[in-house]
Amino acid sequence: MKLLNKLIVILIIILFLLTGLILMTGVNPDLTSKIASLLYHNQEQSDLSLAIQVDDPETEGLSDDSVLNHDMTVTENSIQPSDQENNGTQNQNTYEVPDEEAIVVPEDVAGKSGYQPVQSKEEQIDETTEEQLKEQLSKGETGEGLSFDPLFYPYYEMLDENEKQLYKQVYANANVLQISFAPVQALTVAQIRNVFSAVYNDHPELFWLDTAYSGKFSRTGELIEIKLQFNRTADNIEASRMEFEQSANEILSQATGLSTDYEKERFVHNALISAITYQLSAPMNQSAYSGLVSDLTVCAGYARAFQYLMQRLGIPCYYVTGYAGENHAWNIVKLEDGYYNVDLTWDDTPGAEYEYFNKTDQDFAATHIRKELSIYLPACSGQQFRNLEISSGNQENTIGNNQSATGYTYRSLEETGVTQEYIASSLEQYFNLCYQQIMQSGTGSYSIQNVLEGDALMQEWYQMHQNEGYKSGYLERAMVDLGASACQMQITIETLQDGRYLITHNISIQ
Repeated sequence: MKLLNKLIVILIIILFLLTGLILMTGVNPDLTSKIASLLYHNQEQSDLSLAIQVDDPETEGLSDDSVLNHDMTVTENSIQPSDQENNGTQNQNTYEVPDEEAIVVPEDVAGKSGYQPVQSKEEQIDETTEEQLKEQLSKGETGEGLSFDPLFYPYYEMLDENEKQLYKQVYANANVLQISFAPVQALTVAQIRNVFSAVYNDHPELFWLDTAYSGKFSRTGELIEIKLQFNRTADNIEASRMEFEQSANEILSQATGLSTDYEKERFVHNALISAITYQLSAPMNQSAYSGLVSDLTVCAGYARAFQYLMQRLGIPCYYVTGYAGENHAWNIVKLEDGYYNVDLTWDDTPGAEYEYFNKTDQDFAATHIRKELSIYLPACSGQQFRNLEISSGNQENTIGNNQSATGYTYRSLEETGVTQEYIASSLEQYFNLCYQQIMQSGTGSYSIQNVLEGDALMQEWYQMHQNEGYKSGYLERAMVDLGASACQMQITIETLQDGRYLITHNISIQ
């Protein structure tokens, strides 16, 4: 009986408290949401972790426990810039991502890409291996004391403080060719990828650093080892550095004396386009070395060579990665009134030398879309240096037909090694020369070169090329006579002295 009385008293007290609570929430509705937050907090956290475990590709290959240990950090830091002030590296207007499905690539530049996104390999190790590695590995160069100007190294500024510490360590170890090291910070899979991408994107001078790395993780998701990959220039790094600097200085020595950043930018743009030949199979084609030393590269090599030279000239220039029909890379340059897009690879196209030079995001919206960390680079909306060359007829101003207005000296016919017999003064003669050279070379992969005489013929040639007149002019006839079934051809053009143009055909006929 006593127990029953106690229960009745307890029930009355509970009822009294509930009545009071109802009256309070009626007076203060915000209290309801706070109570609900407390009651359902654990439920929401559990659901979020489950969603991340299913959807996040970065956690593939890790144990279930390690996935759950990574969940919140992966979501918050995947490709987001830090909340710190960016010290002027970004415009007030942020980049507006275009619709990828609306991207249309012009025929004359289709296939001129070749950028390779960063590749990572994650390996989960057992406890024994973990202990062995912790005993064997050092942190190598920690990068303590290093600083990076956000105006020139914007990807560094996108990271949080822990990520910045690892950025410094990766940079310092890459700089001394230290392959393996223990991280100074325990970060997630996604964070490490962002850090590596940031180092790679900011530093074209590390031309021996490949676009791939690997990491070893414990069962709990702790990063134990980072392992970098280097290309073959690292085998003889001193000689490679000497070649790289020598090639860079040949251009810089002429550009430095120009009076404005725009003139320097334009000079470097023209010099690289004149020197480089686009080649998808070029070795080390993701590096600035391939553009400055080998002179054979893809979009990544054009962009990284340009970035390096502009940095040396004191002009902020960023490496941009994204999509333009395929994975593609180009640049953003800061001039007096703002930022501009520049795509050297697509500008290295006959008759379109400035078609993709100093353009706004709106200009690029139909053909280019930034991806990954590049979407956080400054928006491009500069106007002062936009379309200057196109508005003047898209013709290169020359001094004595041998030197550009920026001071760049064109090569002579003798310097190209092309003899008089391969100079064409009409399209018909050009067609015949191409046909004869292809028939002499036969099937396989090779290059042929001819020289066009005069600006008028160059314009006629470009119009013919736009209309695919080369097919009926010489290519189809040569394929029939050779019994070939397939052909691929890349064409580059170089302005020479005395109003001549060197046309190089990289051909593969099967």
